[in-house]
Amino acid sequence: MSQPFEDDMYFEMNMPLLGDDFPQLDVQTTHGPMSIPGDLKGSWFVLFSHPADYTPVCTTEFVAFQQRAAQFEEMNCKLIGMSVDQVFSHIKWVDWIKENLDVEITFPIVAANDRIANQLGMLHPGKGTNTVRAVFVGDPEGKVRLVLYYPQEIGRNMDEIVRAVKALQTADQNKVACPADWPNNSLIKDRVIIPPATNVEDAKKRPEQYDCYDWWFCHKPLDK
Repeated sequence: MSQPFEDDMYFEMNMPLLGDDFPQLDVQTTHGPMSIPGDLKGSWFVLFSHPADYTPVCTTEFVAFQQRAAQFEEMNCKLIGMSVDQVFSHIKWVDWIKENLDVEITFPIVAANDRIANQLGMLHPGKGTNTVRAVFVGDPEGKVRLVLYYPQEIGRNMDEIVRAVKALQTADQNKVACPADWPNNSLIKDRVIIPPATNVEDAKKRPEQYDCYDWWFCHKPLDK
């Protein structure tokens, strides 16, 4: 029986699951060395990977993330980019974006390697050797709260990532759930959903306490 290679060319494909601690990564970035998630403790963060520097879709994504940087900052959420390009490539690409598109990228970009990419499930053999477009949202305790993967040929919707962070924070702070398309849901608009009752007595009280379609589907304004 053949044995797996025991060198740097053999990696185990893995990915963090929702609720897991984000894997500890000690990395080099365009802002210097960084420990993730240790250096981000106390902040939400969005770590997103891109297939390669100097590519058109990735360039549009970095501009789009930067254009929303203030929104993420208002939510106490840090942005971190990542690909398997070397750090000097990141630096020159950021310079190109500034010189040619007049957009200054202010968030760090991680120079990853295949081992790190595999730790995060960012290398999908069926999609080639570049990292796919992964998005990881982490909370202030370093827990993984949301994971998205996009193929190389489709750019991400940054407004959805902003919305998802807002929804996660709202759900945590208010012990509620957020409906589809929140805060623009077709049924209950910007209201939030009360977690379903877990016993008969509470189920009977729900329609008296909240607006309900039924005891298991009750909602309220966010400020109440």
